[in-house]
Amino acid sequence: MSSSDPRPLIASDASKEQTTTDGVTPGGVQSVDRAITVLEVLARTGGSTVTEVAAELGVHKSTASRLLGALEARGLVHHPSDGSRYELGFGILRLAHSIPGRLSVVAEAHDEIRSLARTHSETVNLAVLREGQAVNVDQEMGPSSIATHDWIGSLTPLHATASGKVLLAGLSSDERARVLRTRGLPALTARTITSRKQLERQLIDVAAQGYATVCEEFEIGLNSVAVPVRDHLGTVIASISVSGPAFRFTEETMTDLVEELKEAGERVSRRMGYVPVDRPE
Repeated sequence: MSSSDPRPLIASDASKEQTTTDGVTPGGVQSVDRAITVLEVLARTGGSTVTEVAAELGVHKSTASRLLGALEARGLVHHPSDGSRYELGFGILRLAHSIPGRLSVVAEAHDEIRSLARTHSETVNLAVLREGQAVNVDQEMGPSSIATHDWIGSLTPLHATASGKVLLAGLSSDERARVLRTRGLPALTARTITSRKQLERQLIDVAAQGYATVCEEFEIGLNSVAVPVRDHLGTVIASISVSGPAFRFTEETMTDLVEELKEAGERVSRRMGYVPVDRPE
């Protein structure tokens, strides 16, 4: 079956069933849902056998095999001749090619930022990397926020802010070296990290843990915690941070917020096309 074949993606007895009021057969909807689930499973695992796909869907192996075969015929799934695992095919790229340019991380993250600000009554920012600095592109201030500064458009140093450290940790070692060589590590407070080795050790932890915290490194009396936002390629394209006065927004408070903040970052990442990959051992 070629990619231009006009026949339905999944052939089944659904065409014989009575249609619903909107002209769609219940069986057809189920088949489409299962096909989409197969793609999601392969995206998450990096490759699965027929048996594994069937288990994920809760269907018989023959049903899973037919679904995989139909998707393979359209180029959406690939079955290497030297292996038993099915993988996503390059046909996915054709479908996804036009999407990234239409996605705006500001638009996709705004509701999450607003919700965090309202829930925790602190300032929440969305930042991206520009010319070796973090630039805040969206902001929401909670009802109890003390700060009234509008950070939108403001450039902040990468080495002294939670957002900046998340963005730095997402760079390759060569890119990070170039940025730090150009911008340096100026001391902004007595707590600012100015040692390249110390910063690099911290960034390893940031990348591994999926978040960064800063206590009065950028400004005395200001603490912050940030998580990454990734695009469809898994690249860190932005960071979401929550900041507040040190007397209230303590290290313990930030630690308690981490998991919720991570979940918000993951939701935005998924809207940007990111799918975590759990490679088989």
